[in-house]
Amino acid sequence: MSGVRYTAQAQEDILDIAFYIAQDNVGAAHRLIEKIFHACERLRASPLAGRARAEIAPNLRSLPVEKYVVFYRPVRGGVEIARVLHGARDIPSIF
Repeated sequence: MSGVRYTAQAQEDILDIAFYIAQDNVGAAHRLIEKIFHACERLRASPLAGRARAEIAPNLRSLPVEKYVVFYRPVRGGVEIARVLHGARDIPSIF
């Protein structure tokens, strides 16, 4: 595998974020989703760039993007995006 792979849950998270923000501002939703995808693409080249989150799950790392947090795991040839969640949520209970 090479690049960035999104779990089904991460894909759903991104869609939920987009729909929620688009209710008030479609342009803002588009800009935020672009920032999230761009951050995930940067992780492909630097998979250890984010913070280690072993207290939540083994091999899990996180990278903030505005008020959201991308949770991912380094894998051979890139990263697997596990979840994208708002930083104010109860993250440990979700994992």
